[in-house]
Amino acid sequence: MASDRIVIFDTTLRDGEQAPGFSMRIDEKLALARQLDGLGVDIIEAGFPIASDADAEAVRRVASEVRRPVIAALARCCAGDIDRAGWSLGPADRSRIHVFIATSDLHLSRKLRITREACLDAAVESVKHARRYTDDVEFSAEDATRSDFDFLCRIVEAVVAAGAGTINLPDTVGYAVPSDIREFFERIRARVPNADRAIFSAHCHDDLGLAVANSLAAIEAGVRQIECTINGIGERAGNAALEELVMAMRVRPDRLPFETGIRSEYLYACSQALSAFTNEPVQANKAIVGRNAFAHEAGIHQDGVLKDRRTYEIMRPEDVGVPATTLVLGKHSGRHAVQKRCEDLGFTVERFELDQIYRAVITLADEQKTVSDDDLVAIVHELRRPHRDSTHTVVSIEHIEIGYGHGV
Repeated sequence: MASDRIVIFDTTLRDGEQAPGFSMRIDEKLALARQLDGLGVDIIEAGFPIASDADAEAVRRVASEVRRPVIAALARCCAGDIDRAGWSLGPADRSRIHVFIATSDLHLSRKLRITREACLDAAVESVKHARRYTDDVEFSAEDATRSDFDFLCRIVEAVVAAGAGTINLPDTVGYAVPSDIREFFERIRARVPNADRAIFSAHCHDDLGLAVANSLAAIEAGVRQIECTINGIGERAGNAALEELVMAMRVRPDRLPFETGIRSEYLYACSQALSAFTNEPVQANKAIVGRNAFAHEAGIHQDGVLKDRRTYEIMRPEDVGVPATTLVLGKHSGRHAVQKRCEDLGFTVERFELDQIYRAVITLADEQKTVSDDDLVAIVHELRRPHRDSTHTVVSIEHIEIGYGHGV
């Protein structure tokens, strides 16, 4: 694998689905897995089979019907979890068992109530057990960024020796900042003697809004797998957003000279599919796939985009599957945007008429925030209808009366 190729490990169907309100039925998980396959993700973490019979069956269905990517299943470091994951992944062409155990003293003492040595033994034995089902085993040290560094190095070295080919060191609670993450991975990779035998992975949470920034810092530190989700969904504030990571590398190859196998023109479709399956809308200002990501209302911005969209857009909407740039007609809009929208709707307007239409649009926008195409058509038709009093026109749109003749 080339050093500049980043493996995209999508965990929308596992960590993403664990977010309150984002659960999916088996058929929905299978449909989304097919979308992720088309998108080009390298690995689909299809679920946590021990969690429920439905989750185990969902993983098995995905493993049976989605053939190109590696299909992964999560398991705690115990035999029952691993056996259940192995059964679920049985039909897969390429499978991965992803075993995990917490390594921070906080988790060991307060949650698991075990010693460091017991943790180390469980990790090693679990990797060996998982290898009975597949040669592709990933080990995750939960709460890695808050773990004792020396102990973490010991456990990484031991699980690599036991056969783990991927080492995931998560920022489980989103505690780190980018400088932490970069130093963390650089030190681990330099300290562990057999680090070159494994691919290192980052799994960053967004509790401080830094999941994407931390993931990019991890890549700069030599990490070659990133764990992420569509729309950034996941536990609490979510995971690193796949679409943001991919497009950051695509837009800034000067700073991030890395490649992925993602077909970015399908990002928007995947985002919309997830929103439909979960009935959870994408926030309007969400980067890349939000409703406003390629929308412009301010007149200065609209004028710039109409002349050359590079003035206010660093990527093309079609690059991520968004149909087109949107010029939103609102109270901040300019005349050029109103004229362009009129032309798009088939109207040719002269300067004096444009001034009247523009005033009507701004007045209506003050009342209802935005002006739709239907509103604009009604405004033009009303202005062009003969009136007894040509000095004052009243337009009624959805029972809202607007007076014209005043300055803007």
